[in-house]
Amino acid sequence: MIGRKQELNLQFLQITDGILMVAAFWFAYALRIFGANTFLFGSKSIGTFSEYQWLLFVILPFGPIVLEVQGFYLHPLQKTLGKSIIQIGRAIFWLGLIIAACAYFLKLSVPSRAVMPFFVVITTVILLVRERLSVIYYRERSRSQDLRESVMLAGTPSDTYQLRHTFTAEQVMEIEVVEEFDIENRPIGEFVHALHKHSVNRVIFAGGHSHLNSLQEAIAACEIEGVEAWLAADFIRTSIARADFDVFGGRPMLVFRTTPDLSWALAIKGLIDRLGGLVGLIFASWLFAFIAIGIKLTSPGPIFFRQSRAGKNGRPFTMYKFRSMETDAEMRQAELAAFNQMEGPVFKIEKDPRVTKFGKFLRRTSLDELPQLYNVLKGEMSLVGPRPLPIYEVEQFASTAQRRRLSMKPGLTCLWQISGRNKIKSFDEWVQLDLQYIDNWSLMLDLEILLKTVPIVMLGFGAR
Repeated sequence: MIGRKQELNLQFLQITDGILMVAAFWFAYALRIFGANTFLFGSKSIGTFSEYQWLLFVILPFGPIVLEVQGFYLHPLQKTLGKSIIQIGRAIFWLGLIIAACAYFLKLSVPSRAVMPFFVVITTVILLVRERLSVIYYRERSRSQDLRESVMLAGTPSDTYQLRHTFTAEQVMEIEVVEEFDIENRPIGEFVHALHKHSVNRVIFAGGHSHLNSLQEAIAACEIEGVEAWLAADFIRTSIARADFDVFGGRPMLVFRTTPDLSWALAIKGLIDRLGGLVGLIFASWLFAFIAIGIKLTSPGPIFFRQSRAGKNGRPFTMYKFRSMETDAEMRQAELAAFNQMEGPVFKIEKDPRVTKFGKFLRRTSLDELPQLYNVLKGEMSLVGPRPLPIYEVEQFASTAQRRRLSMKPGLTCLWQISGRNKIKSFDEWVQLDLQYIDNWSLMLDLEILLKTVPIVMLGFGAR
């Protein structure tokens, strides 16, 4: 895994394993109760569970720590079952010593020691099952090209070759090297074209002191595009904002980010998006039937409108809407180009003749956007983020700086929609609002935008 992402994944696994070990102890206690009055344990009282609760305060924090010390979380794809059992056994041994020390020095008691053997067996089984399931899930996920991260290596052929051969098995499964770019002999224009062609998530530079000029030009291009730049060096000095440090394949990296760094906040945003998409679809399902009937009764054609839009880093995806225009709307756009009220590559006009009567109602209430909750549920869109634009409009961007709005996942609503979208006539002003959102992103900002979107949508402000 890559640097900080590996750290977050480790923390998640440690929290999960701590909870599983607590559950294992509770199950061990339950088994001991059910085993009472048998030939194994007799009728000796084992006390109430409250007498064992102090153990949970030892197991929950120290369990994951001793597992990490024994290397349980290192290279799970390359471990054998026997090695995992040995690591778990050693971790439980040290955990037992900690529990014994607490019992001795703090004068705490364990009413029934028979609970502990059950705990050892159950914990071992549960941790092994969790590890195997994680490996299976990880391998299945890595087989999907859409879920693998598109990475471009840039540097001299020898440097990129050496870098690629330092990848671990986990990194090989997680990333897809879409191109190895020779930064020494190819022009910067081809570099920018490669970023667009492959919808690159990040570029890893493997260059030395002799290529500083080329590196600086390429990193500047990444900054404009909103693509993360990782540099396998610690010597470069640059004025690019938010330089960070990370480790990739054991090598030090300088990371230049113009988008929010991977964090628990972003992970929570992703979880909120998926839950919001699911809940939204459930609660809006009754509306779908009425809207579908309204579309069918007022105009011939399909219920849904599908269009290829630019997602994160320009990756195309199919966006869904309720159809609010005539079926030949896209073919008629050229004849209406003279009436475009937006400056720039985007197309917006008031009183669009292509909109159906029922479509006007859908647009005014933004009900035509409801199917995009499915895009949110699939992870292609977010509840809050820059609005996704058609691919043909993205290809017409006059300035490469405009592409930086693609550096975050597109959303259902954004600053543009709550800042008087009907009054904004310049695409550059629209882009500035999107970049303001990207540069100042936080969960609180998302919440603020969502809360301000509700009255705007309900009252139909700014809809076209």
